[in-house]
Amino acid sequence: MDSLPGINQPANPSTITRIVGIGASAGGLAALELFMEQVPPESGLAYVVVQHLDPTQKALLAELLQRVTELPVREAENRMRVEPNCVYIIPPNTELSVVDGVLNLAKPTEPRGLRLPINVLFSSLARDQGERAIAVILSGMGSDGTLGLQAIRALGGLTVVQQPDSAQFDSMPRSAIAADCADIIASPAELPARILAYTAQAPKLQEPGIAAEEVVQASSELPALPVNPLQSIFSLLRQQTRHDFSVYKPSTLHRRIERRMAIHGITTLALYAEFMQQNTQEIDLLFKELLIGVTSFFRDPAVWQQLADFILPELLARQTTEKKLRAWVVGCSTGEEAYSLAILFNEVVQRLSLHHDYTLQIFATDLNPDGIAMARRGLYPASISADVSAERLARFFSAHDKYYRISKNIRDMVLFAQHDVVLDSPFTKLNLLSCRNLMIYFDATLQRRLLPLFHYSLRPGGVLLLGSSETIGRFEQLFTPIESRLRLYLRQDNASNTDQDLLVKSFPPLSKNKKELPVPHPTLTSQPAENLQTAADQVLLQMYARADVVVNNAGDIVYISGRTGNYLEPAAGKANWNFYAMVREGLRAPLADALKQAATESEPVQLRGLQVQGAEGVQRVDVTVQAFREPAVLQGMLLIVFRDVAMPSPRRGGRKGKSLVEASHEFDLQQYQDEILKLREEAHASNEELQSTNEELQSTNEELQSANEELTTSKEEMQSMNEELHAINAELQTKLDDLALAESDMKNLLNSTDIAILFLDQKLNVRRYTEQASKIISVRESDIGRPLSDLTTILQYPTLQDDAKETLRTLIFSEKQISTADDRWYSVRIMPYRRLDNVIDGAVITFVDISATKRLESKLRQDLD
Repeated sequence: MDSLPGINQPANPSTITRIVGIGASAGGLAALELFMEQVPPESGLAYVVVQHLDPTQKALLAELLQRVTELPVREAENRMRVEPNCVYIIPPNTELSVVDGVLNLAKPTEPRGLRLPINVLFSSLARDQGERAIAVILSGMGSDGTLGLQAIRALGGLTVVQQPDSAQFDSMPRSAIAADCADIIASPAELPARILAYTAQAPKLQEPGIAAEEVVQASSELPALPVNPLQSIFSLLRQQTRHDFSVYKPSTLHRRIERRMAIHGITTLALYAEFMQQNTQEIDLLFKELLIGVTSFFRDPAVWQQLADFILPELLARQTTEKKLRAWVVGCSTGEEAYSLAILFNEVVQRLSLHHDYTLQIFATDLNPDGIAMARRGLYPASISADVSAERLARFFSAHDKYYRISKNIRDMVLFAQHDVVLDSPFTKLNLLSCRNLMIYFDATLQRRLLPLFHYSLRPGGVLLLGSSETIGRFEQLFTPIESRLRLYLRQDNASNTDQDLLVKSFPPLSKNKKELPVPHPTLTSQPAENLQTAADQVLLQMYARADVVVNNAGDIVYISGRTGNYLEPAAGKANWNFYAMVREGLRAPLADALKQAATESEPVQLRGLQVQGAEGVQRVDVTVQAFREPAVLQGMLLIVFRDVAMPSPRRGGRKGKSLVEASHEFDLQQYQDEILKLREEAHASNEELQSTNEELQSTNEELQSANEELTTSKEEMQSMNEELHAINAELQTKLDDLALAESDMKNLLNSTDIAILFLDQKLNVRRYTEQASKIISVRESDIGRPLSDLTTILQYPTLQDDAKETLRTLIFSEKQISTADDRWYSVRIMPYRRLDNVIDGAVITFVDISATKRLESKLRQDLD
């Protein structure tokens, strides 16, 4: 990955800050506060928060989170270096990503309502941090973040999801859980401790940016795990999944098993093996963990360029007679490589003007059933545009709102199947075999077994493609390099035969596999005939009885009478006593229909003049099929009776051969013609009905599709707007709580000053007052909003209303000493009410009791007089 201009990559992995990406939407503010409250000041991690925000409003999220955490909370800025023990908040109307430990801000590429900023952050963390990445999904609507979690999970990072029951809106957490990409599920308050426990226990990881298979290759010198607990884990995996991981490299197992142990806080292998025995679901999770699925479209472009320029054209040039090529992609993961090969083949044959002459059948296999299911769907996120050119996207994909779908002609070229290359039979007669970055996970013994197997699977002149870290090792006699740097090899057709058992030895031992039990030979007891009549009856039955067969409802033969060799023939291979497998050609199709018909009818079904090819030529035979109704022991079974019919005499004049051929095919042709006519009539009637129904459905479907598209667009826009409004509402609610508290503080402050204060609006209506003011002017809570002129006062101040109006007009303070009827004096001060934005919005009148001062003044005057 290239560095940004002016930004240096960290040289030492130990200095790289581990980043926790947090995604939230509607209802996320409360969850974020609960999460950040539990983060210790010295966690050593950096936290990058992406919240769905209104792009037109200033966000208050940073200010609100700062109140609940001791960590510094900053709004992210472009090219800001991520530091540990800090929190970074996405600004409104931006997309936030991380590259080389630096925050990148960009304008959203999608219109409002279709933006997925959480996926953008998580995907960038997967690329930048690799196995060190940590992603957290909190409350929210929709499914934003799920694709990003899958990317991080594929590279071995930690994925954390809020418990849906604790979320105000659980759509985002449930989407992540349904996609099976959540390592830890807990409430927001519990998540920080779980994350820190994982980072403390997880093995030290390599520098981010290294591909998963390269990490495994680099760490191959790690010590092997203890044997006994590990063998217990292998045994549990083998029992539940049928797959044997004992042939995998210890380094791969070491890292993946320790990661699962860290997630559960388990410290020893023995305890983890016991945990797996008690929780069978963990066996499936570990199985998926061990199936490392790192792939992309057109990975390693130089390899694909070599295939397009030389390999595929040469393979096509060699196929002069058979124009159907076969390829096998081993370990296809989610299908990107198989589809890349199909796209490339399509481009090559079109470039060579061979589009209608040559085809390619691709077999794509993998252990992971989830990966195979995703590959079959052929749906990929919009982020594949980084690997697939715009021309290929337009030609081989159909674009949708949030994903691309592979085109049907490319999809039809690939056959996906769950397959274990270690245990299952290989695909054969291949022109191309791709096994990239799979054998690096196997130990040397298994690698030595697989390469001869690949040689056996390829046709003469076939090509083997391996991963960048794989070679053919010591098997130079089987393969010769085409391009060593790109790991392309040509099958050697004259391989040395020094070890003729090489292929046999390449297969894994099958001692533990289930084997077929040998069929015991029937013990025939020859009992002497009771008398001469019994013996004679048996001989006559054997020589002159009709050929009869009794079968059950599954077609298995339960009894044979007479000589049936002209009609039944044992099938090659394993012994099979099924009637359909043994019946001779010419009888199979009509008898299959007759058996079905006889099972539902009470009368026998007659078939006349059937032709069967026997050892002595073509023979005509009549067949009767009848279902047994009684006795009870034979109920549900069917009797098939064969009767030979004499063939017609051959014609004279040297036409013997022709007349026999005509006789052998006459009945078949007539029967097929009758069936064809009947089928045509039925098909014609059905076709008319279906055509009428189809037209109606098509019209309805078009209307529904149009309405659905409009509703989907509106739904997504409304959902996005709703999420933004929820975020704003949560922020404003917090501000309202702050204002209510500030109002309470101000009220207590004013009351504690023991000063009478009256607040008036621009129309001199009462806005607010203190308790002391109610003793001077007759005002109560119900008088809020009443004009000052309507209120009575103990002050002898008839011009109070006029002075207040003058102050509002001139903005000049007015201060007078006014007496009351009970000989008290007040200093009445009138001044404008000025808001924070410097707008005059009424008047403030203060009443200060100066009675003591007036009495003192009066006494001093009397003393002077």
